[in-house]
Amino acid sequence: MTLLTDERPTPHVDPRGHLSPAPLAPEPKTGPTDRFRGWVVTVFLTLVAAITRFTMLGYPTDAGTPVFDEKHYAPQGWQVLTNGWIENNPGYGLVVHPPVGKQLIAVGEALFGYNGWGWRFSAAVAGTLLVLLVIRIVRRMARSTLVGAIAGLLLIADGVTFVSSRIGMLDIFMALFVVAAFGCLIVDRDEVRARMARVYAEGRIGVTDYGPRLGVRWWRFGAGVMLGLACGTKWSGLYFIAFFGLMSVAFDVAARRRYGVRRPWLGAGLRDVGPALYALVVVPVLVYLATYWAWFASETGVDRHAVGNQLGFDGSFSFVPAALRSLWYYSGNVLEFHGGLTNSAGNHHPWESKPWTWPMGLRPMLYYFAEGDEVSGCGAASCVKAVMLIGTPAMWWLALPMLGWALWRTVVGRDWRYAAVLTGYAAGLLPWFVTMDRQMYFFYAVALAPFLAMGLALVCGEVIGRARASYERRRTGLLAVALYLGLVIANFAWLWPILTAVPITPEMWQQQLWLPSWR
Repeated sequence: MTLLTDERPTPHVDPRGHLSPAPLAPEPKTGPTDRFRGWVVTVFLTLVAAITRFTMLGYPTDAGTPVFDEKHYAPQGWQVLTNGWIENNPGYGLVVHPPVGKQLIAVGEALFGYNGWGWRFSAAVAGTLLVLLVIRIVRRMARSTLVGAIAGLLLIADGVTFVSSRIGMLDIFMALFVVAAFGCLIVDRDEVRARMARVYAEGRIGVTDYGPRLGVRWWRFGAGVMLGLACGTKWSGLYFIAFFGLMSVAFDVAARRRYGVRRPWLGAGLRDVGPALYALVVVPVLVYLATYWAWFASETGVDRHAVGNQLGFDGSFSFVPAALRSLWYYSGNVLEFHGGLTNSAGNHHPWESKPWTWPMGLRPMLYYFAEGDEVSGCGAASCVKAVMLIGTPAMWWLALPMLGWALWRTVVGRDWRYAAVLTGYAAGLLPWFVTMDRQMYFFYAVALAPFLAMGLALVCGEVIGRARASYERRRTGLLAVALYLGLVIANFAWLWPILTAVPITPEMWQQQLWLPSWR
């Protein structure tokens, strides 16, 4: 298994006719060659993820009812299932999130009924698929099955994605679609370089100053579909559209420069930006609108007929179809609802947190708690049961060093892999700093966890060293990484009781709370 930082080119004559001692055109490499072993490792780790995610999936409940914010989404999913795939959400008077996540919850409820397994099944499937995607993405980025496996192990042992995969909420679906879009763009990057390599081999790179047209790019189209589904789950998917769009264009500029295009920036502007806007803006918008298919088809959806009731038929935008104007009105009400959830308006929650605490998980989220004589099974007179959304410290407490190293490798080493990981991580974190007054919670950071695992895995790959490194170097690196993975798994095992509501003594509960901010 070869671990490469980037492509290693062979000497050539550039399009200007000059012999280049440090050539521009790389040999395209799209991943490791151990395909069979790669899939064996992927399937095995995905099965491990499935076992951890599905074990005791229906436990705990609040006397047979949902816990924490499941109390919103599980009933909404059931209403979706029984009400023509739309919801009315009478508790709020409006629907506060787009429909995709609740429709996925409804699928599980259709299979297993209105119970813990029903409203959590789809989340567990999403959490399992997330592990599979991260393994394959990192394997491709690092050109190493071993590094991909490390990323998978890290994500399996991450408390944030583990708990999010076992509760009927929306965040794990958001993370799945975002990572799927990210993976599509990584494959698209490799395909673009393969096409550029063919053009270069045929001697057509210098035909124009702008480089070749790259044709239809289905993987980028797929990224647009996934981003549309992310927005159809939560509006924060919009942030990833912006960041991933810039990343895709940056990949295109880098590819044109690497293959000796005379005017790579202008070439990317003329050849790539337009198709990128279509694939990563227009397609997500169309997919987002399509997620409201049931609402459009209904007669009773919230604000479905706002035009003619709350809005008139005339006005500056009367040329817009009434259904779209009604959806815009409905969306405005949702935005007003979310915009009012501010601290300055008096909205406070004992477990809320701000984004500067998220990278290290300094303020986790308590989803479920029970104590007293009614809780038994710990071998003591009084027991405690809890489910806490908490990042495995052996991973999350290394977030800032990992991000610092990634930034160094991006700026100094020009390592595109770390730049891509930073882009995904930044899309999930930085936009929240703009609205600091808003009520926020640690579960908004679920989308950060896959990129944290990716970044840590890439660092582990560098610790191990390249395949051509000395035997002693490789052995020492493998030992260090193995010890680190053992620490992560042991840390995850230690936290298991407060991730799964296993009854423990009050003393054990206090020992689990390592920081004052965890209480």
